[in-house]
Amino acid sequence: MDFKKVELIGFKSFADKQEIRFDNGVTCIVGPNGCGKSNVADAIRWVLGEMSAKTMRGSSMQDVFSTERRTENRCLTVKVSLTFDNTAENIQEHRLRRSRFYP
Repeated sequence: MDFKKVELIGFKSFADKQEIRFDNGVTCIVGPNGCGKSNVADAIRWVLGEMSAKTMRGSSMQDVFSTERRTENRCLTVKVSLTFDNTAENIQEHRLRRSRFYP
């Protein structure tokens, strides 16, 4: 099973929909300070079930979700989706999603 992509909407610095693909051979995310590398790791933790805001570098769960989207819309929608490729087992894709809505 290979990790194929992560889709983020409203999670930390990813206010708008972003899709990050992990093609064959990708083993890490690199970039300058402040570009969101740790936020991608936090999003993966969150969709896998992490409940502690402190573990995801926040004091409350409100800190974990995008502040930009909070001011633009009345209802805050946070969605993270992980897609795995499992063609070796005759299953093309498996998607794991987690979402949260705030009034």
